[in-house]
Amino acid sequence: MTVRIPGSGAALLLACSLGAAQAASPADLAANYAAQAGTAPAASRGEQFFSARHGREWSCASCHGTPPTQAGKHASTGKAIGALAPAFNAERFTDAGKAEKWFRRNCNDVVGRECTAGEKADILAWLLSLRK
Repeated sequence: MTVRIPGSGAALLLACSLGAAQAASPADLAANYAAQAGTAPAASRGEQFFSARHGREWSCASCHGTPPTQAGKHASTGKAIGALAPAFNAERFTDAGKAEKWFRRNCNDVVGRECTAGEKADILAWLLSLRK
């Protein structure tokens, strides 16, 4: 499957069987989620998902800011959160296990369930489109 991720500079070829644990970069992780979803990611859907409240108290932007290119802080605890966009924080989305952990926690807070692979791909496509 060929998946074009905005900001990656080229199409990434990934087998559908590639596991999230094998992701080496944010673009690899995004492409893996897109392969799992079986659809091309859309940055516009990712931005919309990130900003929406989904019937819950918080949106992703409540803690990460809009756009998430600067440090944010947890809406409840006030704990500092580093910039979410990979271009502004090189450590973001380089550890697939950590990304899964935080997607699971944050999606539960924001949406009340785990995010789908397509939603994760869309969010990452948008985050990867944010540049300095």
